[in-house]
Amino acid sequence: MKKRLLFITGSPGAGKTSVLMKTIEVLEVRGYNVGGMVSREVRASGVRVGFEVLDLSSGRKGCLARVNQKFGPRIGKYRVNLEDLDNVGAEAVVSAVENAEVVAIDEIGPMELCSNRFKEAVKRAAESRKLVIGTIHWKGRDKLIEEIRNRQDAEIYRVTYENRGNLHEMLVEKSVEFLEKSLNKKTL
Repeated sequence: MKKRLLFITGSPGAGKTSVLMKTIEVLEVRGYNVGGMVSREVRASGVRVGFEVLDLSSGRKGCLARVNQKFGPRIGKYRVNLEDLDNVGAEAVVSAVENAEVVAIDEIGPMELCSNRFKEAVKRAAESRKLVIGTIHWKGRDKLIEEIRNRQDAEIYRVTYENRGNLHEMLVEKSVEFLEKSLNKKTL
């Protein structure tokens, strides 16, 4: 069975999102339609003050979490903005399942797992026949994370300082192998 769920994990700051973004860029250059969501740090005066969520297909952005937010579930010093997570992040994943060849999900972690809509979107992506590439929290112990880790069609790679410069090359190779076989089945 070809692996169609490719996830990256690693300690905070290891470069998970950077590896994912390099993988996405190369797949797009090769002509594949990649949709889904990514999370990015928001900094003010060099200090991280939160995270934003970005829909890869539409370019829509939303606030995932901020230190000075007054509402939402608290994760460490941040409060999660469930409205934007649902309406930008989860919607981006659902839209990618319906419209893209590759579904990107960054990240399946404590903040994102506060949203039931996000969890349902991830489950929908995992159950689809689409290639899913994403990042997964390195210490995550949520039921959804465990289900993904235990799937027969999933592979999880750890980003390290040594491999973060070229890990995307292997992910692209595995992705293209799956996509070519998948697209060939559709044309037969």
